[in-house]
Amino acid sequence: MNPIEKLKNGFERFKNEFHEINSQKSVEYTKLVKEGQQPKILMIACSDSRVAPEILFHVDPGDLFTVRNIANLVPPYEMDGHRHGVSAAIEYAVDYLRVEHIIVKGHANCGGIAALMKKGAVGDFISPWMSISNKAREEVLNVFPDLTDEEKRSACEKASILVSLENLLTFPFVKDKHEGGKLRIHGWYFDMNKGELLSFHQESKRFQKIR
Repeated sequence: MNPIEKLKNGFERFKNEFHEINSQKSVEYTKLVKEGQQPKILMIACSDSRVAPEILFHVDPGDLFTVRNIANLVPPYEMDGHRHGVSAAIEYAVDYLRVEHIIVKGHANCGGIAALMKKGAVGDFISPWMSISNKAREEVLNVFPDLTDEEKRSACEKASILVSLENLLTFPFVKDKHEGGKLRIHGWYFDMNKGELLSFHQESKRFQKIR
């Protein structure tokens, strides 16, 4: 099927489910439209077409406030006068939507992390963006020099999530709410090869299977 036609057909199904049929979903969506969104979760995920959060977690409209970018990265807090799309989304979710959870969701077979590990020239924008996780790359190379390239990439995918969690706490409004118990921060990892969802545990300092 033509990819554009596939989108059009998908939108028709959306209309039938959420707009034109007098069902519970249409009632709930109408309420969202009129009263505004009140999601409890901000999810920062990768742009990879295989890991769409709404599909992975079978959520409804209004459940997730989602930020997607290359390799699900969170940059550090910077007030430099430049444009910061991810930072703006975090600020909006925390200060205006008042989400109660932030989840950084990484995944296996991440192309951005693969590029980072190869340290090659991968475009005008990708390489500078991926430099956010240079710390994760160097840690993996130093701590696990004997791993295979695939194992190093997997380790870096997880280590990069931890870098983003650290960067989240450089935002004053995130740090204040987190320390005040009003905001919880999570690091999740989707292993698409095994069909498993892992969560980082502070106590063990390891990613453990949750589903």
